[in-house]
Amino acid sequence: MRKWNAILSAAILILFVAHGVIGGFQLAGLYPGGSRILKMLARALATLIVIHGIIGIKLTVDTLRIQKKAGVSYFKENKLFWARRISGFAIFILIFFHMALFIGHEADGVVRLNPFEMPQLILHLILVLAIAVHVISNARPVLISFGIRSLKQFAADLIIISAILLVFMGAMFVIYYFRWIAV
Repeated sequence: MRKWNAILSAAILILFVAHGVIGGFQLAGLYPGGSRILKMLARALATLIVIHGIIGIKLTVDTLRIQKKAGVSYFKENKLFWARRISGFAIFILIFFHMALFIGHEADGVVRLNPFEMPQLILHLILVLAIAVHVISNARPVLISFGIRSLKQFAADLIIISAILLVFMGAMFVIYYFRWIAV
């Protein structure tokens, strides 16, 4: 199951990057025609995230059962494990806010978006941070599950590329916020 989850994680990462880059350009007003592509990416991404979440919950429950059976939890020694689980749960919750915000409603044949004010900006920046924690803390296990032996080189590359992309996405939310309040 862990191997399937790693494959799923790689697919999610690819779709997320495409969604984030296209969505970022759209938020900045640089790609006004990307709505159809974004919807397709978002649906596929949401489906994979739900499956990934279910697998993550099952693996967490299995771990908790083993800890209960052993009678010890070693919470301090498993901080990274819990950072992965908590950041994943936070992402899962924040994605619902993200989806609710960007699913517009139609009025008089025109799609109207929901307001994007300071609370929405803060929630989206927290989403970006939660994704950063989740991706960076899971880089090593995913690479190991794919049999990549030279972890230092690939993990560092993955972390740097992820950081650049996440900073870009966060910046696009900030730009969108300023575009929104300027109207």
